[in-house]
Amino acid sequence: MVNILIIDDEEKLRELLKRIISLEGYKVSDTPTINSGRRLLEHQHIDIVLCDVKLPDGNGVDFTKEVKEKYPGVEVIVLTAYGNIPDGVQAIKNGAFDYIVKGNDNDKIIPLLSRVSEKVALQNKVNRLEKQLSSKFSFDTIIGTSAALQSAIQLARKVAPTEASVLLTGETGTGKEVFAQAIHYNSLHQNRNFVALNCSAFSNDLMESELFGHKAGAFTGANKDKRGLVEEADGGTLFLDEIGEMPLELQPKLLRLLENGTYIRVGDTKEQKTSLRLIAATNRDLKNDIASGHFRSDLYYRIAVFSIELPSLRERVKDIPMLAQHFLEMYVAKTNKTIRSISKEATDLLMQNEWKGNVRELKNVMERAVIMEDSDTIQLGSLPFELQSRHDSGNNLTKFHLATVEQLHIRKMLQYTNGNKAETARILDIGLATLYRKIDEYHLKS
Repeated sequence: MVNILIIDDEEKLRELLKRIISLEGYKVSDTPTINSGRRLLEHQHIDIVLCDVKLPDGNGVDFTKEVKEKYPGVEVIVLTAYGNIPDGVQAIKNGAFDYIVKGNDNDKIIPLLSRVSEKVALQNKVNRLEKQLSSKFSFDTIIGTSAALQSAIQLARKVAPTEASVLLTGETGTGKEVFAQAIHYNSLHQNRNFVALNCSAFSNDLMESELFGHKAGAFTGANKDKRGLVEEADGGTLFLDEIGEMPLELQPKLLRLLENGTYIRVGDTKEQKTSLRLIAATNRDLKNDIASGHFRSDLYYRIAVFSIELPSLRERVKDIPMLAQHFLEMYVAKTNKTIRSISKEATDLLMQNEWKGNVRELKNVMERAVIMEDSDTIQLGSLPFELQSRHDSGNNLTKFHLATVEQLHIRKMLQYTNGNKAETARILDIGLATLYRKIDEYHLKS
């Protein structure tokens, strides 16, 4: 319900407005002075203020400015006397939504309130979405308690509220984009765009157009002007992933953008200006690339104002169980399965793996495991063969593989027969009691 506050020292008019507005389903409070209106705004949730211009303790036009400065989400409608246009104009300049003539425009008040209510509802929705985004990309949502990860998070928290460029380094799959988003949504730019570009995904010519935009006719197929990601990120954050893959000839243009905030679209001669924050990421050793002539040293020192190295999953083994459980819950929700946990044997195996693909590889393994598993617990047999074989050898390996193959074969036969155990036992050429024992041993859904 929309909450409305009426501030007017004429009691009869105030009561009339209150009655008219209340009949439309609005919740209405009223007061005769600015001071009492201030107190109500401090202690109650108010969406819209209807305020007279001339009040015993102040001017409603000036009060409009005060309200908008302290409560930007509150909309103000000014009640002017005798069609006083200068008061109305100044009220709009001070942030009022609109103004109406007291007494003469009572028939206009409800349609006007309806329009203001729509704006309030839209703004409230935007605020909720922004709050959800901030919550989704907060540092608290980054999973892990290991010292290496917490050290990286602490550094990211420190740099987030600043304007400094950030370079995120580390192996592929360590969560560099997750960190970049967390830095953005905890910065002064959080209400503006977060724009990401993977530098390894485009050819040289296309990358320049994608980054800076182009003018119509700049090249074959450029039929109209195109906004670049730099323009899209104006006022916000530009995230350049795999920046080590950026072509050498494009690097001076990026350097110019970072140093003076200017760039030129492909095929244009006019200089454009922008203001953005850069977060870059790489899995390469950029200093080696500088030595080999593949990366500019001046650009490196411009983007590496604040560097954060993200640890590999091998450096944060203790985080693997909670990460695996997180991905389990994610994919269970998507597949509507009833898997609740991961067996100790499967967890131990996950913790022993090298994880060259880091968190991304673990995520993929858990997605596959959820698809494969039919019981309420992720078992060894649902993990990839290559993961299992990496940590077993000799007789144990042979025994383990045979058990895994047997489990998968029984599972497929049960699916083939739609769960008909007698038919499954006949096809497998084993006794029904043996089949039941295998189902129990391998925790297959019966």
